[in-house]
Parts: sequence; C-alpha cells; structure tokens
Amino acid sequence: MNHAYADRLSKQEDAETMAKQVQAGGVRAVARVITWLDNREPAGTAVLKRLTPPDQRATVIGITGYPGTGKSTVIDQLITAYRRLGKTVGVLAVDISSPLTGGAVLGDRIRMQRHADDPGVYIRSMATRGQSGGLARATRDALQVLESAAYDVILIETVGVGHSDIEVVSVAGTVIALVAPGLGDDVQAMKAGLLEVADIVVVNKGDREGADAAVRDLREWYPHVLRTVAVKGEGIPELIAMIAEQQRLQDLAHASN
Repeated sequence: MNHAYADRLSKQEDAETMAKQVQAGGVRAVARVITWLDNREPAGTAVLKRLTPPDQRATVIGITGYPGTGKSTVIDQLITAYRRLGKTVGVLAVDISSPLTGGAVLGDRIRMQRHADDPGVYIRSMATRGQSGGLARATRDALQVLESAAYDVILIETVGVGHSDIEVVSVAGTVIALVAPGLGDDVQAMKAGLLEVADIVVVNKGDREGADAAVRDLREWYPHVLRTVAVKGEGIPELIAMIAEQQRLQDLAHASN
C-alpha cells in the first residue's frame, strides 16, 4: 500500500474515532478537539466535519456585560442550578489574549473551580487572539463540539470589554446582559450596544445602593429585567425560569416555520 495513502487513511480513521468519542460525551476527546480547533490544527477540522448534531438541541446562553458586573459569579450559580435540575453544562469563557503567549489571561475562572471534579460540567477558557466582538476565534467550532457531545446547557461568557461585545447574539439562543448599580451614564451607553442584543437584562449586585433606580430605568426600555444578588444565589431560580420561557417561545417560533 502506498505510504501517503496509508497515512491519509490512518488520519481519517483517527478523526472518525475521535468524533465518535466526542459524541459519546468523552471529556478528554472534547478537550483535545477544542484545543486542535483553537490552534487551527487540521486534525480539529477533520473531526468537526464528522460530527453530527444530537437529537435534542442544547440551550445556548450568552452572558455579556461590562467588567465588574459579576458575569463569572452568575455563571457559577447557573451551573449549580442546572446541575440540580440534572442537566449537563458546558462553559466557554472568552478572555483577552495574553500579549506574550496568546493564551487566555484569566484561565478557567476561579469561582467555577468548585465544579472541576463534576463529570457533568466542562469548563474551557478561550483566548480572543485578537478577535473582536467578544468571542474567541474558535468559539463557534467549540460550541459545535459541545453540542455534538450532547451537553444540555452551554454557557458562553464574552470578554466583557464594552459595547462591541455583541457577536454572541449570532451563536446564543438567549443573550443575557449584566449591569450593576453605580454604572451611571454607562447604562445610557449600553442602550446603544450590549442591551440592544439582550433577551434578558440582569441587574446583578442588586443589594447595592442604586439597584432600585437601575431596575426602574431599565424596565422603561426592556420587557425582561431581573434583579439578582449572585453571590447569595438570589434571583437565580427566577433567571432560570426566564431563560426557559425564552427557549419555549423560540421552540414555538421554530415549529411554526
């Protein structure tokens, strides 16, 4: 047998094997394929082409907002809440790239580390590598991998650097924009950016001074505004219910098309 042909055949078989492992929910396979895709290695693309979507669609939730609004804390609480409901959870947390290594600066979020030993949770930090719009270069591909691995809920945390963080709307079924009391004029600026793409607006740190005014102001503009105190878990059950209602409406819309 020709050596070049044998090598191609071997690679094809390896890609098919890896794709089967991903679709069986193998965490190591998921992690390896996402690394390949993030590094733009041909092996990642080869596996991606062999993945098929599961019968059950994942709930894909985008979490965006300015720094300091508590995105990671909200995500940590959402992971806990969904796990209590018996759902598997995948997290793609997008960080600004390190200027030295090109890798994610923050790494896997410290607050989320208590879920690290849970086989029903997969958390991955991804560097932007200069990509604008709030997502990493390989976020869409990584999302496809997690969907093929049949995660029930996939949370995508954007970089959180301002009103340009709106690319998440193209990959998430539900987009949550976080604000926090004390932003002042920033809330007005967000109305022209982040909040325009939000399905749900969450006023986190809702026990702080100014929370009432922020909720009142936002409800004049947006129908779905919720107050949370994520560090205490307050408002998280209501947020889960609001996300479920958003998905129900989307499913009805898909069914009618």
